[in-house]
Amino acid sequence: MSKQSSNLNASRREFIKRAGLGTVGGAAALGGIAAPAAAQNAEPVVVGGPAPLTGAIAADGIEFKQGMEMAAEEINEVGGILGRPIQLAFADSESGGDDKVTSAGQRLIDRDGASVLISGYNLGSGTALQNVAADASVIYLHADTNRAHTEMVSTDPERYWQSFMYCPSELYYGFAYLDFIKTLADSGQFVGSNKKIALVTGPIPYSINIANSIRDEAAKYGFEISLYETVEAPTSDWGPTLAKIREDEPGYIVITHFFPGDQAQFMKQFLTNPTNSLVYLQYGASLAAFRDIAQEAANDVLYATNIGVLSGEIGSDFASRYLAKFGDKASPNGGAQTYEALHMYAQAAAIAGGVGEAYDDVQNKRIADVLRKMIYRGPTGAIRFDQKPQQAFSFPVQTNDPSLGMAHIFSQIETYEENGKIISPPPYNVIDFRKPHWISE
Repeated sequence: MSKQSSNLNASRREFIKRAGLGTVGGAAALGGIAAPAAAQNAEPVVVGGPAPLTGAIAADGIEFKQGMEMAAEEINEVGGILGRPIQLAFADSESGGDDKVTSAGQRLIDRDGASVLISGYNLGSGTALQNVAADASVIYLHADTNRAHTEMVSTDPERYWQSFMYCPSELYYGFAYLDFIKTLADSGQFVGSNKKIALVTGPIPYSINIANSIRDEAAKYGFEISLYETVEAPTSDWGPTLAKIREDEPGYIVITHFFPGDQAQFMKQFLTNPTNSLVYLQYGASLAAFRDIAQEAANDVLYATNIGVLSGEIGSDFASRYLAKFGDKASPNGGAQTYEALHMYAQAAAIAGGVGEAYDDVQNKRIADVLRKMIYRGPTGAIRFDQKPQQAFSFPVQTNDPSLGMAHIFSQIETYEENGKIISPPPYNVIDFRKPHWISE
């Protein structure tokens, strides 16, 4: 190991030991909240991970599992949470609906003795695990990107005090996309052949909500919706949809159906006879699984995520370590989510004086109070919770301060062998937008 690597590892260990004090805006912000921090017993802290480890979105579920494994190793290296090592337990939600998601969460609490639930995202209504967590009085951290969470927590804070969405909701995708393409046109980087947007969604509420937010706001930005199409999940035959797109060629194509394999098939079939359209694929194109299937058809594709690994020292360091640990085919964007959620929980629990077990609403409410006041800077940016809905603030949508919000980033794939690179917003952009190779005008 080089001297530089040794120093970096030592610095990281020291940061984790001290973590919490420097990430909450000063000790004064926690006055009256934290119990005296002292070593607890040496019993393991069971952290439950309800994740889609099989099925349609398993590519993400595997990354969520790996992110938690990496975080647990780092935390345990420096003594765990006040002397208690982290022990991970996972339950497969099978890419299923609320019944599968609820069962996974309940098993982790009743069978494995989980003290906290941490997930990336699951399918279903986006409200199942909040109810499991509420019934058991355990902290639940997730990145479902679902406005159902914000509505539920905002309207019944007495019941859902323990549930936190550590990313913004999906509604911000709509006007962020519209603002993005308008900015491209206003700056002269790309002007579409027309103002038409062909909008294709899937049956999942997440996809529908994003599509509807684009549809409802398009006219305000000077665009029109020329096609609104819903496809099944999964779907491999894009012929009927492409026929409609080619019949009334749009300047822009938006696919909010986010399954990476389905998106890869769309690009392959689209490029057999492409239109002069700027193609945007919601989230799925950020995963290595998309690039593996699409191959050259992935090149020049645009995608966005409101929770993705950023450029800069923290993001680059995480991505390099994650890829070194799990291989070049891994997707840091997915793993980073649960990685930082576990680190954030560990810091909050330590500051609050210890871990609360299931059904211990006294100690778990202390941890929840700390989480509400924390500002955690991880690989995906700053996590700061909007107090009423308990969701992360978005930059630049909700705040113009990048240190106080999670960046809504747009990326473009230069070559399918590599992850896409950020083109917006500043200060995180690392490359300039380039016109896709299939556009001839």
